[in-house]
Amino acid sequence: MQYYSVEQVAELLGLHVRTVRGYIREERLRATRIGKQYRIAREDLEAFTGAPAEAAPAHRHVEVSSIVRIEGIDAVAAGRLSTAALAGATGRRPDGTQLRVQTVHDAERATLQVVVLGSPGATAELLRIVEVLAEEME
Repeated sequence: MQYYSVEQVAELLGLHVRTVRGYIREERLRATRIGKQYRIAREDLEAFTGAPAEAAPAHRHVEVSSIVRIEGIDAVAAGRLSTAALAGATGRRPDGTQLRVQTVHDAERATLQVVVLGSPGATAELLRIVEVLAEEME
């Protein structure tokens, strides 16, 4: 007998995990509680959807986080660099990923921190842009 986790069922059905848990609480989707987690039998999933359950394609998600610290930068230069970094992160990449960027300027210490979360390739591209801009502002 094959069992699915709530997360796997959500992915298979294109639903949010909370929605699947709601179906379980409402007893619309039968599930077995194992410890603190629910497991849904393949037969119960098929009865719920009215169609054969197909396994979701396995894909690996790879993400990197980077923190860049730039010293000796005033508020104006920090604002320009922050705007450029945020603009470079907007929109989805061809690989379907999206970068998340946060910047923090400490005027007292004249430092700027740029935090980047995303795929390794997209992060590397953005870090190159930040490097070039930081060097130009010296």
